[in-house]
Amino acid sequence: MPDTAFILIVEDERSHGEAIKEGLERTGHACRLVETGAEAVASMEERPPHVVVTDYRLGGSMNGMDVLTRAREISPWTQVVMITAHGDQRLARDALKVGGAFDYLTKPLDLDELRETVNRAARQAMTAREGAQMRRQLDEACSFEGIIAASSAMRQVLDRVRRVANTKLTVLVYGESGTGKELIARAIHNNSDRRKKLWVPINCAGISEGILESELFGHVKGAFTNAMADRRGLFEEADGGTIFLDEIGDMPMPMQAKLLRVLENGEIVRVGSNRPRHVDVRIVAATNHNLKEGVRERTFREDLFFRINQAEINLLPIRDRREDILPLVQHFMQRANGLHGKEVKQVTPEALRLLHNYRWPGNVRELWNVINQMVVFVEGDTIDVDDLPSAPPINTTTDIVPVSLAPKTFDVTLDELTKMAIQAALAQHHGNREKAAKQLGIGARTLYRKLKEYGIS
Repeated sequence: MPDTAFILIVEDERSHGEAIKEGLERTGHACRLVETGAEAVASMEERPPHVVVTDYRLGGSMNGMDVLTRAREISPWTQVVMITAHGDQRLARDALKVGGAFDYLTKPLDLDELRETVNRAARQAMTAREGAQMRRQLDEACSFEGIIAASSAMRQVLDRVRRVANTKLTVLVYGESGTGKELIARAIHNNSDRRKKLWVPINCAGISEGILESELFGHVKGAFTNAMADRRGLFEEADGGTIFLDEIGDMPMPMQAKLLRVLENGEIVRVGSNRPRHVDVRIVAATNHNLKEGVRERTFREDLFFRINQAEINLLPIRDRREDILPLVQHFMQRANGLHGKEVKQVTPEALRLLHNYRWPGNVRELWNVINQMVVFVEGDTIDVDDLPSAPPINTTTDIVPVSLAPKTFDVTLDELTKMAIQAALAQHHGNREKAAKQLGIGARTLYRKLKEYGIS
């Protein structure tokens, strides 16, 4: 059964409508009962339902076919189940072929068949709605140099990139690993007056001082063992262009002093030489460390900090800008389709919810890896929960109870996993059932039923 769906029941026989309503509410759905087509239209305009269950013959000026037509106009993802008398089956089949109804049922209704049909319709509605939402967010998301920005935080970042790109300011990009710091740095270069010159990236982490100095500034013949000839460093290679110093917070202190000289007078000295060489290079640096703390702890030079921090750009982790996740999923899915010759078209609401709520410790890089892997291995054109790869145990919203990106990887039953998720949500919200239900993506009625079922007080 899908998660709680909103069902609109249109039935002019009140007792029959109440019976349908009660039967569907027992499965956890939220239902509203109206008696005329006009009331149905007003209700749909107020709140589009996942499923409309309507009798074909209604009192008033509108029949079930009219309700179907208006439903498709108001909410294209809403699914309509038509109820007909035995003699109206031809009309019901027309509703399927011409009007786009999901299915039809004949009177007298079989309650189990009704529930099963509505559940299937609700699943399709949820998938269609999530797809429409994803497409809308992708349309609304601005893309700049391949960077997707739907959240206000990322829009501000891109605005700042545009403002600093064509200046002479040295830029420092802050962000956790995998947030896209190099993409931001490259966007700055590509939109500057240096874009026709070289873009040269180097990661300062894990490189010894001697090797890093030679890489950056070059060396002369005989400067050290195996220095068989003069060699230009990256700063000379990037002359007129941009050099990207990734993880600058890990640069050794002696190297920081030599970098400061480049920033102050534009001069580098090759290892083993005393002759300075002038270079015209713009520096964009990035780090996942707090350099202000490094200054206080004397692991980073204060004078260098002020020279590289003329313009600061902060990239939030993806868990703090979740509006970007769905557009990124769509963007990465299209990218992976192109790479692997696949035609994956959509992600189910259940899988999207897990992708949206997962904490993504590896940030955008991890999201790309997950989508790329799923596109390769999925059978068919739809990604579902079972297609999610295993992930390190991590809760989607809190660290109270470990919940994996792919529940099937745990050696526990689905009931046990559900119980753990409910307990975690209640603990996080201090027993507030309404907030817990919202976090879990289910209705309050479903949560109450689960509490009783699992004996959770």
